[in-house]
Amino acid sequence: MRSYSIQEISEVINGVIYGSTSQSVTATEQLEKATTSEISFIGNKKYEKYWSTSNASIAVVNEDISIEPGENRAFIKVKNADLAMSQILALFAPPAPIFHNNIHKTATIDETAIIGEGVKIGAGCYIGPKVEIGANTIIYPNVTILDECTIGRNTIIWSGTVVRERCHIGSECIIHPNATIGADGFGFRPCTEKGLVKIPQIGNVIIGNGVEIGANSCVDRGKFSSTILGDGCKIDNLVQIGHNSKLGKFCIMAGNSGLAGSVTLGNGVIIGGSASIKDHTTIGDGAVIGAGSGVTGDVPAGKTMLGYPAVEARDALKQWALLKQMVCSSKK
Repeated sequence: MRSYSIQEISEVINGVIYGSTSQSVTATEQLEKATTSEISFIGNKKYEKYWSTSNASIAVVNEDISIEPGENRAFIKVKNADLAMSQILALFAPPAPIFHNNIHKTATIDETAIIGEGVKIGAGCYIGPKVEIGANTIIYPNVTILDECTIGRNTIIWSGTVVRERCHIGSECIIHPNATIGADGFGFRPCTEKGLVKIPQIGNVIIGNGVEIGANSCVDRGKFSSTILGDGCKIDNLVQIGHNSKLGKFCIMAGNSGLAGSVTLGNGVIIGGSASIKDHTTIGDGAVIGAGSGVTGDVPAGKTMLGYPAVEARDALKQWALLKQMVCSSKK
């Protein structure tokens, strides 16, 4: 079992210790469930009230904390407790699944594929013709990577993922289980003779560096060019990104949200859970789309939108307040 003193943890996160305790730390846990040997966190003042009933001896807290740690308890104060938490969680992270051999004997790798130094490929994987995989990338069991794809360095692709032909994934990416990269875009046109005619989707997907894509998410290939995810984008589970959409750098899409075809997101856009974005819509840099919203038109940079159809957040809140008043008045 790993164990750290409060001084060792404080050095890792560059914090300042307030209070005193000799208790060592063996794990992390939320305030309500923590035992005396588990370190916890207070990242927001609204959680201060839970400290008095918590069994934790040590908590990492923001500098603006307004409570005292108490007897034989201590705080480690930092500028951002949430960021410090990520460093501490890394200390206690269990080891990754073991590869007894870098390339499992049941993996099928085309003779034309180029496999970089230190690459690990698990059981049942298929690596197609002319695929290139950068150094130290890890491909967990039962991943399919089809013809002419490229994968960068130090990327992790978890089991069940399918990367279809001619798609490109950058370095330092994480693709979670059962994601699909490069499926056909949803393209059909009515035809009096044949009903719905499929429009061939002959483009690809280009994913930048440091991108993370959640489990069971889908990024469709472009119809005739590329669907693009910029560096540092973070995509939650069960997200749909339609064909020819383009995401700038460091965009966030929460679970169950979706982009129709040819949507453009600027840098740093945040899409809340279950939000839907209409096709051919542009959302400017730093805009925020609230959870469950439906965006039907362009959104300027920096705006926060709410509702279905989405309007500026302050207008949506006014509408909801008026609607509530009307409903309450009708009941009198």
